[in-house]
Amino acid sequence: MHLSSQHIAFLFPTNSFLAAMTVVIGFEGSANKIGIGIIRDGEVLSNPRRTYITPPGQGKADLLQFTGDMSKCAILHVKMTTCYFNHQGPGMGAPLVTVALVARTVAQLWGKPLLGVNHCIGHIEMGRLITKANNPTVLYVSGGNTQVIAYSERRYRIFGETIDIAVGNCLDRFARVIKISNDPSPGYNIEQMAKKGSQYVELPYTVKGMDVSFSGILSYIEEAAHKMLSSGQCSAEDLCFSLQYCLALTRPSLQETVFSMLVEITERAMAHCGSQEVLIVGGVGCNLRLQEMMGVMCKERGAKLFATDERFCIDNGAMIAQAGWEMFRSGQVTELEDSWITQRYRTDEVEVTWRE
Repeated sequence: MHLSSQHIAFLFPTNSFLAAMTVVIGFEGSANKIGIGIIRDGEVLSNPRRTYITPPGQGKADLLQFTGDMSKCAILHVKMTTCYFNHQGPGMGAPLVTVALVARTVAQLWGKPLLGVNHCIGHIEMGRLITKANNPTVLYVSGGNTQVIAYSERRYRIFGETIDIAVGNCLDRFARVIKISNDPSPGYNIEQMAKKGSQYVELPYTVKGMDVSFSGILSYIEEAAHKMLSSGQCSAEDLCFSLQYCLALTRPSLQETVFSMLVEITERAMAHCGSQEVLIVGGVGCNLRLQEMMGVMCKERGAKLFATDERFCIDNGAMIAQAGWEMFRSGQVTELEDSWITQRYRTDEVEVTWRE
């Protein structure tokens, strides 16, 4: 992992500088990314991240490639650190175990406290830090999660979510079917290809109360891909266009199928909570078209939209550090024997002790 001259200068500061600051380190590893984030009192000092890019048509991540990168990150574990924060879940088992092992090891080597952080909470707190949103309704969209969230009585309450697969997983699996490149990400390449499509293929639109379903859309378009591409009835660009766009009767313009479903349940949650803010977090949240659609809805309601770019939307170590620091300041610490990982760690399981 390459370290810039600014990183080196920060990692080896003078003793007088060390005495005046509080620094925390967050370890992130939930899927095909490994990140180490350094935060000092709400300021992101360093946030390196590596992503394993699979060949087109494949989705397997080989963590062995990143073993060396994790070792190189050892120079980040300097005496200035107040506390280490580990991504405890949810996520894929192998990456979670790998990163947890590193975090536990360095915490014991340096004799520093360790705290397990919920991945979803990390996204929310990073978004609040960067955008300065006060008390937003949160749309959390990523490869493994799709949730509409609002804070109430020391919990981040889930108002709606996917009942089967996440929106990011839907996009990723479709990309593998038509062998779209995974560099820099399947969702980004689908977004670019959709701009070149023109033929519309009608797709299911499935909203069930406050919840959404994407498996039917995926099955439908996978079958359409095999039939229509082989017969020459449409192009891959047309299928990307159709996945993203649908004719919405309530608005005069074309809107993305899956994104319009997400906007609908977010707006319903806002009405329930009386909210005037929306914060989009998670890897899919850096999609500009999703931000544009959500912005239109917010404008019609007189509300504000908050979102970040790929530096903070996509999984990163700084988000674990920020959420962990908020938890640590409110008195939370994880005992070593309790620092296990879990692939199923829901957002609403965490007691939010750092907010009024």
